[in-house]
Amino acid sequence: MSVEPPEADPGARAPSIPFAVSPRSTVGIEWEIAIVDPTTGELASVADRVLDALRSPDGSHHPHITEELLLNTVELVSGVHTTVADAIADLEGQLDEVRAVTDELGYELICSGSHPFSQWYDQKLTDKERYHKLIERTQWWGRNMMIWGIHVHVGIEDRDKVVPILGALLGYLPHLQALSASSPYWAGVETGYASNRALMFQQLPTAGLPYALADWHSFERFVDDLARTGVIDDHSEVRWDIRPSPKWGTIEIRACDGVSTAREVAGIAAFIQCLVEWLSSRLDDGETLPAMQPWFVRENKWRAARYGLDAEIILDLAGDERLVVDHTRDLLTVLAPYADRLGCSAELQSLRDILDHGGSYQRQLRVAAENDGDLRAVVTHLARELRDGSHSTRETADQPAG
Repeated sequence: MSVEPPEADPGARAPSIPFAVSPRSTVGIEWEIAIVDPTTGELASVADRVLDALRSPDGSHHPHITEELLLNTVELVSGVHTTVADAIADLEGQLDEVRAVTDELGYELICSGSHPFSQWYDQKLTDKERYHKLIERTQWWGRNMMIWGIHVHVGIEDRDKVVPILGALLGYLPHLQALSASSPYWAGVETGYASNRALMFQQLPTAGLPYALADWHSFERFVDDLARTGVIDDHSEVRWDIRPSPKWGTIEIRACDGVSTAREVAGIAAFIQCLVEWLSSRLDDGETLPAMQPWFVRENKWRAARYGLDAEIILDLAGDERLVVDHTRDLLTVLAPYADRLGCSAELQSLRDILDHGGSYQRQLRVAAENDGDLRAVVTHLARELRDGSHSTRETADQPAG
């Protein structure tokens, strides 16, 4: 079931948006990393110094380590890879480069969906025109975007597959949000949400859940409508939780909180890669992919943000419900043959650790409770996880799938 947008004037066709050629189910990952003062635990606005130190001898910027909205953040961007393991190794190498600089400067690195206690008004904006434009338009909400995530791109070999795969993936958004949930705190407050980031980010215009689309031309009309009315300049400013990425020939999943170990990034990326390959294979077999009612999709997003791994989610058009952890376990079995095909079995099955032992938001809450509510201990914990766990996938790669 889908709710289609109104038809545009058939005589006024929207400009076409080329979709790049991309090998099927290739993967690329973006990992946003925050910089903190190890003494106070506060965010540190020194990304410009870090990025300057990473310039090439000819003065050019690092090709894969980039700035973000705020000067407390650097983003690691992998190349295009066939396997998740190779993409993670790429990111780990970049993390080593950043850490060599921050260690020398006396700063620490963390990753989570939000910082436990830093305040928005203390953060400095990266001096780029597009960021100033965003803040000018969004004001208080934009300045409050102290959020970090992981974004996973998966190659789609046929443009006409993009919209049906995107619609079907919305049924698995709560699984991804629950597995990655890591933002229980906001500006020093325990929010009661596993992923407060999920609800903060959707306050930006063009962010949040995608609209129901009938086909690729519906997406082109949507982008044209927004561009003609001054909402966006181009399709890259559509910041949906799951969106087409025409420049790269991919679907980009942006719903996940940042997580603080490469092992967890790898597991989540493998889950996404396998979901896309599974759905793509079903299209090859002539199947029409299922899509839930938008109101069920929205409710699932809220439930996963609020309850995380304890969420009971809606599974289908009929409204059947199940605990997200139980349904995810079943999905790991369903996806196992696709993981074998893609070479990510160990990474996919590593998600059982989260299902069995808990996710980042739960670990953060536990550390705070063990330290009488001192959120500086949570920052120390996150820094230690990132430092100690940044190379754990290299050990996992030699282990059989669980």
